Amino acid sequence: MSSNIMILMLSVSTFLGALGLIALLWGLKTGQFDDQSKFIDGARYDNEEELRDAAMMEEKKKSQKEKKENYRPAD
Repeated sequence: MSSNIMILMLSVSTFLGALGLIALLWGLKTGQFDDQSKFIDGARYDNEEELRDAAMMEEKKKSQKEKKENYRPAD
């Protein structure tokens, strides 16, 4: 490879790396990664009753999907 291509590749990769670092620092500074209520809400709403509700909802979705697949209009 010629030295011009190597210089271009190094400069582009350095620029992209710096851009990624700047985006990461901006995200940390503005609190983009702070989600303190996520884990609290996850523990608060994690019980057997809600697990049963979620399982029933999944079952309903499956049964509705099967009904749609088996639906045939009258002749």
